[in-house]
Amino acid sequence: MDPNGNPSKLGLEGDVDLQFLLRGGDLLKVKSDSWKKTRFLQLKEDCKTVWLQSSKRFKKQKIFSLEDVNSVRQGRQTEGLKKYTEPSMEDRCFSVVFIGRRKNLDLIASSKDEAKQWVRGLEKVIGSMRNLNRQQNSQHWIYTCMLKADKNGDDKMTLKEVKKFMQQINLEVDDNYAQLLFVKCDTSKSGTLEGTEIKKFYELLTHREEVDVIFKKYGHYKEQMSAEDLLDFLQHEQREPVGLEYAHKIIEKYEVDETAKQMKQMTQDGFLMYFNHEDVSIFNSTHKDVYQDMRQPFNHYFISSSHNTYLMEDQLKGPSSTEAYIKALLKGCRCVELDCWDGANGEPVIYHGYTLTSKVLFKDVIEAIKEYSFKTSKYPVILSLENHCSVEQQKTMAHHLTSILGSALLTQPLGNHIPSTFPGPEELKGRFLIKGKRLNKLAAGFNNNSTEDADNVSEEDESAEGNENEEKPKSQKSNKIKLAKELSDLVIYCKSVHFSSFEDSKENQEFYEMASFKEGKAVNLAENSATAYIHHNMDKLSRIYPAGSRTDSSNYNPVPLWNAGCQIVALNFQTPCREMDLNQGCFLPNGKCGYKLKPEFLRDPASQFNPANLTVGPWLQKKNLHIMVISAQQLPKLNKDKLSSIVDPLVKVEICGIKVDNAIQQTHHIENNGFNPMWNSKFKFLVYVPELALVRFVVEDFDTSSYNDFVGQYTIPFNSMQNGYRHVPLLTKRGDLIPSAGLFVHIMILDAA
Repeated sequence: MDPNGNPSKLGLEGDVDLQFLLRGGDLLKVKSDSWKKTRFLQLKEDCKTVWLQSSKRFKKQKIFSLEDVNSVRQGRQTEGLKKYTEPSMEDRCFSVVFIGRRKNLDLIASSKDEAKQWVRGLEKVIGSMRNLNRQQNSQHWIYTCMLKADKNGDDKMTLKEVKKFMQQINLEVDDNYAQLLFVKCDTSKSGTLEGTEIKKFYELLTHREEVDVIFKKYGHYKEQMSAEDLLDFLQHEQREPVGLEYAHKIIEKYEVDETAKQMKQMTQDGFLMYFNHEDVSIFNSTHKDVYQDMRQPFNHYFISSSHNTYLMEDQLKGPSSTEAYIKALLKGCRCVELDCWDGANGEPVIYHGYTLTSKVLFKDVIEAIKEYSFKTSKYPVILSLENHCSVEQQKTMAHHLTSILGSALLTQPLGNHIPSTFPGPEELKGRFLIKGKRLNKLAAGFNNNSTEDADNVSEEDESAEGNENEEKPKSQKSNKIKLAKELSDLVIYCKSVHFSSFEDSKENQEFYEMASFKEGKAVNLAENSATAYIHHNMDKLSRIYPAGSRTDSSNYNPVPLWNAGCQIVALNFQTPCREMDLNQGCFLPNGKCGYKLKPEFLRDPASQFNPANLTVGPWLQKKNLHIMVISAQQLPKLNKDKLSSIVDPLVKVEICGIKVDNAIQQTHHIENNGFNPMWNSKFKFLVYVPELALVRFVVEDFDTSSYNDFVGQYTIPFNSMQNGYRHVPLLTKRGDLIPSAGLFVHIMILDAA
């Protein structure tokens, strides 16, 4: 059945752990104290689908794809296993953690070694899947669809199965075309396709006409392209500053014909191999790792930030979970929020006060934060405390912070002197910073001036996080709360204060004293006092958070706040939406480390930049952006249960930046083709401030009677795009890669007059 040397094995042929997964085995599935049942887990031959059955002999089963798995965790590393299993079972436990809101699969193996082999095997297969290039992903996806279409499992395809296969891959063709394609490949006249006939069918199906056109143009219609021709393409079309030696390396790396490779020439197949590689991605590979100066003062960066991080769903009755912190941190979030309240047995809890959201222990959250904070990024994490606890439980909070986080918790300013500015993210690598109230100035604490064990601080600006819609009990309406010295002393560079005015902040507040702004107030300042707000953010930190009326955990547009230099623009990470797409796109470059250096004009005290009233300055770098949306490949089916449901795709291209740059254009829709639709639609955008612009590609399924359905999207900073013919990956609603899908575009960025 495999048309290309069995891509399903992912380069793991003969691997002992893979064979173990393919055989499968019994595990104990854990859902509660009383619900622990034996289940048979097995990886299917496509090396992507996992069956979970009541018994090896019974057909009743649940199926999931490894593409939907976020991670596999060894040990009691989820809330369920910690709650429903004994510590003595630690080395036999493991969990499958899914992307999105699907519940974790908590399992217990019969032995420590077996648990390790399950984890090791699953991680190998998932890792191999994620390391596939575009062509390998395409082969793997098509092979999986072929397996589904081959109902009787005889490794042959009848005409009926070919038609079903085409529906599986999101392509609707008339019966005459399907029969023509089938007859063309059925060279044996057997009435079925097998072996080399399936390979021929695959090659006809995946032929990229648009890539052929480029090859012929630069290869001067010869069978092979010389290294000099390839260099001409790289320099003039892709606008890459490379020499002939680089062209030789491309041929050496991607050419599949050994004779052509020895002659330093490239065939059409080699050219297609090159086009399916990351080298032809729209994303500039030099921005993939940390490339910015990370020694600038901490407040000179945009910081990926989460609001009410503990929530998995809405703000009124949804669950609170350590899992929400783990997912945010693994996405590169560097500022998380902890809404702290008195709990039972002297242990503080985290939840959304005065609502029906569930509660999670403060201690458990800190342990999860310690474990997962620096897996995606090594740069500092801010713990934004919203403190509603009694003095005694505040002391417990301080104890948990210091005992669990240890030396990673910053408890003194760096150096042996009173600081006058923020250190850089590089100096704070691997450290935790506490944001919250403080009883005194930093200098007083540094000089060890004594204060009371606890004292009153105003509650009105406590993280400025009060929900304007919630009705608080009379006993909670005091403007003052007691603050424990032990907790106060942990606040170093992020002291929460009330904001009165920019003048007051400049004259009376220290650099480390920061305010939080409700989204409405922040947007108003950004629109009507932009220059003052920008200069405020050159000296201090600002945190923005969603309005209390967003009980559904929806989000506001972060872009106008970034344009005003606001660093900590906190969003509801649990909600898939356009705003989270923009956040993910903004922090895509610089190693996805959660810190992005602000443009010079948002850091220079002499700057007079105003996004609402543009004047001549270094920020004005007008560009004409020419985009041709050429084609798409292997778009996902939206209704997988209905075989005949095929998408009618269209593509929207959106510029998100300062107000004058905001624009959107779209292609026409193509009926019944999600496999290889072709548009060749050309767009032109004028962008005044490219350093603040994001470019968003959105694929939708056209619907005449209702809103279009979302298919996939990709958001990228303007200055991280590459010129020329490029592939654009596509992400799901939740920001996860759709492995086989993508757009093919042409990008040309020119200086505008």
